[in-house]
Amino acid sequence: MTRFLLAASLLALAACSAAPAPIAGPVPVALPESPAAPAATAASEHEKLFAIFKASDEASLERNPLNALFRGDMRFADRLGDNITDAYYAGEKAAAEKDLAALGTVDRSALSATDQLAYDVFKFSTEDTLRNLQPELLALTRVRPMNHFFGFHTFYPTFASGKGAAPFKTLADYENSLKRNADFVTYMDRAIGRWREGMASGVVDTKLTVRNMIEQLDTQLKQRPEQSPYYGPVKQFPASISAADRARLTRAYRAAITTQIYPVLTRARDFLKNDYLPAAREGVGLSSMKGGDQLYRQLVKSTTTLDMTPEEIHQLGLSEVARITGEFEKVRQEVGFKGSLPRFFDYMRTAKRFQPKSRAALTQDYYAVGKKVEAQIPRFFSAVPKAPLVIRPYEPFREKFEAGGSYEQGTPDGTRPGTFYFNAYDLPSRSTWEETTLFLHEGEPGHHFQISLAQENEALPSFMRFGGNTAYVEGWALYAETLGYDMGFYKDPYQRFGTLNDEMLRAMRLVVDTGIHSKGWTRDQSIAYMLGHSGMSRTDATAEVERYIAIPSQALAYKLGALTIQRLRRKAEAELGPKFDIRDFHAEVLMTGALPLAILEQKIDRWIAATKAS
Repeated sequence: MTRFLLAASLLALAACSAAPAPIAGPVPVALPESPAAPAATAASEHEKLFAIFKASDEASLERNPLNALFRGDMRFADRLGDNITDAYYAGEKAAAEKDLAALGTVDRSALSATDQLAYDVFKFSTEDTLRNLQPELLALTRVRPMNHFFGFHTFYPTFASGKGAAPFKTLADYENSLKRNADFVTYMDRAIGRWREGMASGVVDTKLTVRNMIEQLDTQLKQRPEQSPYYGPVKQFPASISAADRARLTRAYRAAITTQIYPVLTRARDFLKNDYLPAAREGVGLSSMKGGDQLYRQLVKSTTTLDMTPEEIHQLGLSEVARITGEFEKVRQEVGFKGSLPRFFDYMRTAKRFQPKSRAALTQDYYAVGKKVEAQIPRFFSAVPKAPLVIRPYEPFREKFEAGGSYEQGTPDGTRPGTFYFNAYDLPSRSTWEETTLFLHEGEPGHHFQISLAQENEALPSFMRFGGNTAYVEGWALYAETLGYDMGFYKDPYQRFGTLNDEMLRAMRLVVDTGIHSKGWTRDQSIAYMLGHSGMSRTDATAEVERYIAIPSQALAYKLGALTIQRLRRKAEAELGPKFDIRDFHAEVLMTGALPLAILEQKIDRWIAATKAS
């Protein structure tokens, strides 16, 4: 899972064999050109198209200042933005309508094939934004501004801690953070107002999610101000800040925590506990919420970029679960385990031989996996990110409710590294057999490669460098896990069990997410299904199910995206034969950012045709 997409959604609702050098002009991918158009016309239409892209991006950054900060753009770093107000939603809708109108003035047929690709992606994503901003859908989403998996109350502490995306290198950085702290307080109070609107309209969240948020807020409030992540920046002043400023800022940060941040967190906790929880719904799925069926259908389309119904996805998930179960049986027989497959799952999740000995040992394991992976990269990739990758566990204040791992992107210039977070909560529930596949997904060549290569490619328009869709981003990361077979890591049957377990997780998500939100499955029913079909620990299965409850449809994207990329690779291998080069295929998939799956398929088909003809 990548924090890149979660953060982007929070803040804005919303290919050649080597990395191309920054150039001014069309996106540098190897595609067959459109029928020739007069040179002046093509240049004119290209310039018009990229002017639209630039204007749209600039306006979006001003409306969504944290998106700029995540890129390393500090022009709007003194504010968080107001992305919970009616004015914000109206501004996003007006901007999308303006962008589509401007796009309609461009003659697509006069564009190069590379520019047509950019045109199509921009049109697809803008139309999807407008669908999500329809009044009938917005009435179902804006009144549920946060939950235990997806909210500013857990995003902001790390962001503001001095260890997140916000820089603390200059006096201005410290002053900007104090201003953002004030915006955070405003946001939290506005969130309480949105929850109250939902109570009045009958659109409320599930009691499970509300209880989890209460626990999260309690956990933060139990920390002394000096122990809180909000106090972190004053513990690591750069040498350039004077003693007088250090003393002043230390007082200001402590005051912000004690007189602004903790009081608003207390207000939110008390409201959720005393007012909202009694009104929250018992059912965990969207099917139990007013308007939930309509919302889930749109979420599925938006998340997967495909026109599939929940029932079609559910049936696909069942077939994938059956297929992977057969592969588990092969592993069980290979290692000589005499019991049944469910007993083998119990053994794999409980045997002490597979349990990390300490947090430090778990960290060292991931460092070792990283070195092994990096030694294999040149065989499969001709372009690698310039941004380094760091490895660290989640902070204790948030680890209980986090996934097994996640990725947070670095800056385009590589000055802030990408970060692979792993979960060390309830250490006996973590397994050494999951380390390789998790690193391949969250780190290299998964999220770190995909996100970094896109944002480092200055020849791409900004919406392709920094935007994304979950099906592509998570589909690539799951596909990256399967490269462990090619790299020779899964010859060991226990490591192969680990990647099968992760693949099974993504297959079960198709079954369970649709089961919860379209078939009325309960939390306990969903957990039991996952435990019965994999080697997951109960801790992980519980966190997974509660994640699907919190962010419906997001979990569908992984398997659907990976199946698409795997199918396209098989197609390219079959049609190109000896002309197929895995490094070229990966460059074609990666070097133009996160494409909607249908547009990715069209691009690969053109590349296959061009390669055949060469």
